[in-house]
Amino acid sequence: MDHSGHGTATDLPPFTLGRGLEFSPDPFFLTGCVLALLLYGWGVLRLRRRGDSWQSGRTVFFVTGVLTVALAMCTGLNDYGMVMFSVHMVQHMIISMVSPILLLLGAPVTLALRALPVAGRGRKGPRELLLALLHSRYMKVVTHPAFTIPMFIASLYGLYFTPLFDFLMESRPGHIAMMVHFLAVGLIFFWPIMGVDPGPHRPGYVMRMLELFAGMPFHAFFGIALMMASAPMVEAYDSPPASLGIDALADQSAAGGIAWAFSEIPSVLVLIALVFQWYRSDQRQARREDRAADRDGDKELEAYNAYLASLHTRGGS
Repeated sequence: MDHSGHGTATDLPPFTLGRGLEFSPDPFFLTGCVLALLLYGWGVLRLRRRGDSWQSGRTVFFVTGVLTVALAMCTGLNDYGMVMFSVHMVQHMIISMVSPILLLLGAPVTLALRALPVAGRGRKGPRELLLALLHSRYMKVVTHPAFTIPMFIASLYGLYFTPLFDFLMESRPGHIAMMVHFLAVGLIFFWPIMGVDPGPHRPGYVMRMLELFAGMPFHAFFGIALMMASAPMVEAYDSPPASLGIDALADQSAAGGIAWAFSEIPSVLVLIALVFQWYRSDQRQARREDRAADRDGDKELEAYNAYLASLHTRGGS
């Protein structure tokens, strides 16, 4: 027997971690993950053959990010997520708050800009189109906190607390579109905050931290709302299959707890990444200033000393 018309059996046995981690590929996401790994690998190999370096840590981050998408969408989690709210929430949190952070730390846009060939004069190739997109007004809008923070919040409240969620769960294309949306919103939200790639909106580090903490509490409130509810709030999960042996309200409460917990974990990871990037930025700035001082004989210091000497001379006279 199929659930919601896209191939998930409603007579699944009770959920266990082993069953949840069994390989059960979704063709769309499996193809996307393999393609992402192949393109990234091509970029790294192209740089290496050219004699250019690419940080291995970035490769590890990106590959791990792709694997987390595969974990959420190409295992039994995707099957159980169709009939268990708690498992669906694990998928949602991974693909919207863990995968984007790891993918962004892999700097895929920077790799593409360095690996893609420059088109001939007067022509536009993939690299030129990517640059045009990065500098477009559209990208300035979608990476601005006035857009990213409300979108981040709306993807929770505007989806789960309206009929839209049930509508999307009724078909396989709808479910895929919802998961792609979660991933896209996560990428757009975290990119200006801690992404390594260049972007049109890149505020200072203090402002980035404020942007991070402006969005995170709403995840916690959302989780608490699910945990405190006295009745099932999402129709798609109000009648779980009897074979699962679960209570819909208890499962919803578990989903709320997962949403609440996940609002804390990525915040800490992003904060660590931000502090590290801030430190690295200060180190680079200090090295640039040292090199400038070496080139000009430390003119600023000499000028300051001359100023002090002039004050002393005036004071003496």
